[in-house]
Amino acid sequence: MEPKNDTEISEFLLLGLSEEPELQPLIFGLFLLMYLITVCGNLLIILATISDSHLHTPMYFFLSNLSFADICFTTTTVPKMLVNIQTQSKVITYAGCITQMNFFNVFVVLDDCLLTVMAYDRYVAICHPLHYTVIMNPWLCGMLVLASWIIGVPYSLLQTLMALRLSFCTHVEIPHFFCELYQMIHLACSDTFLNAMVTYFATVLLGIGPLTGILYSYSKIISSICAISSAQGKYKAFSTCASHLSVVSLFYFTVVGVYLSAGAAHSSHSSAAVSVMYTVVTPMLNPFIYSLRNKDIKRALKIFFQWKL
Repeated sequence: MEPKNDTEISEFLLLGLSEEPELQPLIFGLFLLMYLITVCGNLLIILATISDSHLHTPMYFFLSNLSFADICFTTTTVPKMLVNIQTQSKVITYAGCITQMNFFNVFVVLDDCLLTVMAYDRYVAICHPLHYTVIMNPWLCGMLVLASWIIGVPYSLLQTLMALRLSFCTHVEIPHFFCELYQMIHLACSDTFLNAMVTYFATVLLGIGPLTGILYSYSKIISSICAISSAQGKYKAFSTCASHLSVVSLFYFTVVGVYLSAGAAHSSHSSAAVSVMYTVVTPMLNPFIYSLRNKDIKRALKIFFQWKL
């Protein structure tokens, strides 16, 4: 018998991280705290870069865009999870699930592209310092951010249109805390070969491509740093890209971990638990990574709060 058309599916069930009732208050409190820290921390980074003229540089321009992407990234998933826990409901409508998946894909690709752009910025700053202001001019910086959006939006739209053609059986349960693309493909009753091929091709193109660019940039950066004679000069050059390297490592290691676990056990809660790292923890840690050892950000925040007071 042919599966029923997905027009009869009006809702999905998000099973979340755990189905144990006694754990729900703990999960709710923990995720609410992480979400508030993420929004406040990244918002402070944006406000600091806008308010301080000393931070009107390409590096901080890209950082503020990354912070904006991280706020939107977590907002697509965590609030719905918190509402479901609070109302003791697992329901998300079909339209809501498709919309959540669409925006999630936009911002995860935007994060990926911005990290690549920031690696190029560090490459120019360290390998071509005398030409930095000429190369990284405002027009190029704006075009690089625009290109990141242009890559993310059509990709997400393509995946959404591909998902709309899928048929689902009745009583569809998603073992995740948000509508994740791979989970939806696995739950479909119709043929998913075309969806899988598009997804795998896009993963290689948008995953390996930017990562290759980042690795190439850092290979050139390391070569330039090694050519510096003084130890102090080497430390100063490396410190300018240490924060970005930390964020890149955290982002890519967690994303790879998610999809390896998803491929091994897509029917369990394991991939959902691992995905918390890059969907919630990484955006939360980014402001701390960029601000704790950054004197410019600290100074800008201090001036901002003094001005407000």
